[in-house]
Amino acid sequence: MATEKQKTRIVEALLALAAEKDFSAIGLAEIAERAELDLAELRKAYDGRIAILAEFVRRIDATVLAGDDPAMKTEPVRDRLFDAIMRRFDALTPYRAGVKGLIRAARRDPVLAAEMNKLALVSQSWTLAAAGLETGGLKGLARAQALALAYVRVLEVFLEEEDPQLPKTMAALDKALKRLEGLAERARKVEGLLAPLKRVACGLASWRGRSRRDAEPPRPPRRAARRPRPGRSRELPRSPGIWRYARPRVVALGGRHDQGSRCGILDFARRLRGRT
Repeated sequence: MATEKQKTRIVEALLALAAEKDFSAIGLAEIAERAELDLAELRKAYDGRIAILAEFVRRIDATVLAGDDPAMKTEPVRDRLFDAIMRRFDALTPYRAGVKGLIRAARRDPVLAAEMNKLALVSQSWTLAAAGLETGGLKGLARAQALALAYVRVLEVFLEEEDPQLPKTMAALDKALKRLEGLAERARKVEGLLAPLKRVACGLASWRGRSRRDAEPPRPPRRAARRPRPGRSRELPRSPGIWRYARPRVVALGGRHDQGSRCGILDFARRLRGRT
């Protein structure tokens, strides 16, 4: 099992290589060499490059959540989101070159972009939770996706800004959060307008289901399978009719029992039936 120091070296090695070359060109052997480990130790720690990237995002999330100020709980939601995202930018400052390389690679690689979007959804869900917003269900997923898209736009401003006070980043973040606040308000209004229609639709669906069940005729009970009486065979019925029926046909088919007994005719009929 890899130690915490080894994992830290692996994560930092990946970010350093991402700053130097395209993400698709980074090999696992290079990561192990940069982290001063062998491939066996790297394999024990992580499954691959995406797993290392997920570990990096997880560590940034932990840093952001650990810096949460209890005094901010009484502030508006937008201010709490602003504070949490700015703490994230502070945590990303030492890895700015590597993050810039990852963003550049994601623009050319749709698979990497999809993986990074998954990580961003999880990360922004924790940011929403830190701000006191619900993250469950479709509504929570929509919130996380909207915040992730806004965060990426502001992240590009952060990566290009050289001022350590980050005035452009804060202005872009404030503008993005205002836009999200307006979208959330409009979504609540639309949801309020559609609520009566939703209740009517649910009522109609329930009524149609009941009327359809009432209109269906009752199904007749299934008849039980008839069991043969004891001593009776399903192959050939024991009745005098078989004697009158089988004998002329045995003769017509060239059988040997034209003058034979009833038992011989029955035996011939059984063999004939077995052939067909």
